[in-house]
Amino acid sequence: MQLFAPCLRLTTLIWLFLTGALLTSHPAAANVDEGSEKYEKQELVPFLACVWDPLGKAGPAEQIMREAKAVAFRWGINLDFVIYSDERVAIDEFKLGRCDGVNMLGFRAREFNTLTGSLGAIGAIPSYEHLGIVIKSLSSPKAAKLMRNGDYEIFGIGPAGAIFMFTRDRSILLPQDFAGKRMAVLDDIPESAYLSKKHGITPVSSTIFNSFLKFNNGSVDLTAGPAIIYEPFELHKGLDPDGGIYSDPFLYITMQLVARWDAVPEHIPQKTRDYVMSRYPDFVEFLKKPEETIPEKYWIDVPEDLYDYWVEDFRQSRIELGKQGIYDKRTLKLMRKVRCKLDPGNAECSANNKE
Repeated sequence: MQLFAPCLRLTTLIWLFLTGALLTSHPAAANVDEGSEKYEKQELVPFLACVWDPLGKAGPAEQIMREAKAVAFRWGINLDFVIYSDERVAIDEFKLGRCDGVNMLGFRAREFNTLTGSLGAIGAIPSYEHLGIVIKSLSSPKAAKLMRNGDYEIFGIGPAGAIFMFTRDRSILLPQDFAGKRMAVLDDIPESAYLSKKHGITPVSSTIFNSFLKFNNGSVDLTAGPAIIYEPFELHKGLDPDGGIYSDPFLYITMQLVARWDAVPEHIPQKTRDYVMSRYPDFVEFLKKPEETIPEKYWIDVPEDLYDYWVEDFRQSRIELGKQGIYDKRTLKLMRKVRCKLDPGNAECSANNKE
């Protein structure tokens, strides 16, 4: 049962995000009383959601969506849903036109919108404060036209967690020290091949969850994930006796709601983005709590005199991945501007080769 805990917590976050965005933003929501029959008599707008719940029908999504369906009816939406335990299958069903919207992690949203799909660029976001400013900018009415790409539109962007690097060898303090190490990677993330080759890492194809099991049994030397997975996956087994977790996240991932813009009235997407953004502090509070459960002895603080090597290494990687078209240069530029706004003394802010 312990292994299901991270899935359950992730699912809770997903549905705080998805159902709240979908329903609270409906135009009737601001005006209708619970007992009003006005909206029950109007023509309902059908909306079929492909729902990703890591626990499938055994998870809480089934009950949550049934409750949401009743509320949606009063608000003028005929909400229906299909639940998938595999995120990629849910996305494929959406692409085939079998549903109107789907929730997914940010890097998978890249095929629908490269701008928002590049928010997880390595080392580009130093903190939740930075991420909040970036998401607020992209969620504003001024950026609305950038959220639409062909038939698709980003209806909401929320934080899904800071991603930390777990290592079985805490003596590694520089990027070049990763050479020869085995790292669990997701084979459908394009930048993985570039970063593995650059640092001489041996990539080991893994899923999101079995990567932690491989780390514990020694099949890989490195893995990455949010703090929420430490306790339920008993990662102390892989960290002991010589391992640790780098205290500075190397990227932040997002949860994004992608839908067909013509499936709802024209003003709904912006209302949805506004609502998701208003919940940002709640999402962050939920995500940061698990970091406090990790014993202090496992955290690795990179010495200040070495930290700049990591920052510059990540920056050069982003520039190259931007040239390759893997990262959207517009997103890289926006994130650089936010970094320099909050810390104008950064070396990159006066560098000749800016992102």
